[in-house]
Amino acid sequence: MNTVKRVKGNVGIEEYRGKFRLRLPRTISEGSKQIYITTGLDANEVNRRRVASIANSIEEDILTLNFDPTLTRYRERLEEHKKPLLTIVKQVPPQSDVHELWVLYCAYMKPQLASTTYIRDYARKYTNHIKVLPTRDISQAIEIRDYLLSQLSPNAAKRVITYLSACCKWAVSSGLIKENPFAGMSEDIKLPKHDSDAIDPFSKPEMDAIIQAFEDTRPHYASFVKFLFWTGCRTGEAIALQWGHISADCSQITFTESYDSQLKIRKGTKTGKARRFPCNRQVRELLLSIRPVEPKPDHSVFTSPNGGIISNTRFSTTVWKGGITSGKKYNGVLEGLLAEGKIERYRCLYNTRHTFITLMLEEGLTVSTVAKLVGNSPEIILKHYAGNSTPIQLPEI
Repeated sequence: MNTVKRVKGNVGIEEYRGKFRLRLPRTISEGSKQIYITTGLDANEVNRRRVASIANSIEEDILTLNFDPTLTRYRERLEEHKKPLLTIVKQVPPQSDVHELWVLYCAYMKPQLASTTYIRDYARKYTNHIKVLPTRDISQAIEIRDYLLSQLSPNAAKRVITYLSACCKWAVSSGLIKENPFAGMSEDIKLPKHDSDAIDPFSKPEMDAIIQAFEDTRPHYASFVKFLFWTGCRTGEAIALQWGHISADCSQITFTESYDSQLKIRKGTKTGKARRFPCNRQVRELLLSIRPVEPKPDHSVFTSPNGGIISNTRFSTTVWKGGITSGKKYNGVLEGLLAEGKIERYRCLYNTRHTFITLMLEEGLTVSTVAKLVGNSPEIILKHYAGNSTPIQLPEI
């Protein structure tokens, strides 16, 4: 007998003769014979997660005095788990359908991911790529690779293959397939190097020109754009910001949430951690100038012209850059500045963050301080930003 896992709270999960069983604490039987619940489920990774959920439920029932001494409730849940598992095993024999394996992998990953990451990347983007593959046979991995390279950019193809490899690695460990045909395949795809991949902040004169243009032509959004430039926060964090996140005297901001405009949901920050931002005079005066007389804690600091939540996508395409949306032409602020020669080239809205970080480093703030302000690691700041603050012409020594 091999003990696979010991759950805190004295409910154990054991592997016995190739099957999982639950070992209940002796306190349940008041010190008499050890009680086990046989699951009938094979000892593999998929079933381990199923059995663990029941073990957790039993522990909770014991703590809340809701334990079922007949064990009927727990055996019924085990029976529910057996049916879909049998279906899965029949549907996905070794060397089978890559799409079916991907569906199972998504189900495995879902509880481990942020909801936005799961919906956007797993349930949508990569699922859509996998659905249209010319073959679903995982043994035809070379054909799948060549198809992806012919239909997608090298970077996108490399990403899809990387995810397929992770899926098949999981399938191997779960006993669903014998080997991972995509292992190491993405490493052979060489990506072209583009200057556009580097951090490309606005210069201070460009930043000032953009702010002035918003004050002159889009005054409603001027404070929003200033805030992005002057705090370096992520766009979704500024959109999600509420008055309850700002101190009464506007001297400190706590970034705790972000807003996903595509999925229209609130979520935690990118790092999953809240961070405090001390406001300088510039930011404090900005917040005080737009704060209502009696701000409600759950009201957004920055809104669309009609008072609703700002859509990052719509703002970027109709206000910031400009273009044609739903057959209507929008003149973007940066489009006008580019035509006037006030900015050297177009850069997306997120570059307001790059600008803040670069300017703060140029002002002499340490890498660790800037990292804390913007919610990055010092390693990321050093790798992507610190080089941008080095003068092009070195001083004489």
